[in-house]
Amino acid sequence: MKFIKNLLQNKNMAKDGLGIIVISLILTIFLFLLSVLTQSKILSGITVLFLVITFYITYFFRDPERKISQGDDIILSPADGKIVELIPFSENSFINSSGTKVSIFLSLWDVHINRNPISGIVKYSKYTSGRFNPAYKEKASAENESNELGLENEKIKLVLKQIAGTIARRIVCRIKEGDKIIAGQRFGMIKFGSRIELFLPEKVKILVKLNQKVKAGKTVIGTYS
Repeated sequence: MKFIKNLLQNKNMAKDGLGIIVISLILTIFLFLLSVLTQSKILSGITVLFLVITFYITYFFRDPERKISQGDDIILSPADGKIVELIPFSENSFINSSGTKVSIFLSLWDVHINRNPISGIVKYSKYTSGRFNPAYKEKASAENESNELGLENEKIKLVLKQIAGTIARRIVCRIKEGDKIIAGQRFGMIKFGSRIELFLPEKVKILVKLNQKVKAGKTVIGTYS
């Protein structure tokens, strides 16, 4: 019980995962007690498996503090992961220009907390149900469950898209239309493997490269002026 209490008070743990962690821990303890009572080797093996799963889930929902990169007219990475696409797009109704789509794939080993890429205002939020293709595939962008945000400040408009993957079945987004946001602050997460995309206007100078590893709130995706 002391472990659970400390877990609930842990500031470096995503609160969205606490319920899953506690349930997994309780099941592990139950299986352990049952294996001791029955002296079953099969139950002992299952207990070890559940213990490993519990440790992994706890690791997955980590939420480390970050020293947010500072600077004028910069766009921060909204997620940890790897750049899997840097491709041009011809038009976007919100941005009103062509530009570059930057796609970040979040593996099961990456921190899954999402952070605001810029300071400004949320102009719109749009949830779309869909499939659960592997998030690293290009078709995930068009077919998968997603949540799209239009972000704007006095100098730039951009679109941020949270995309669920094969295992990820829940998108968490705590900001909505009309909210004021600050660059680098947490705004949500996608559970268990996912993808985030930025649609950036053509005036943005892209500073990242394909296959580059990025960190939410630390890596500068691009600059504008």
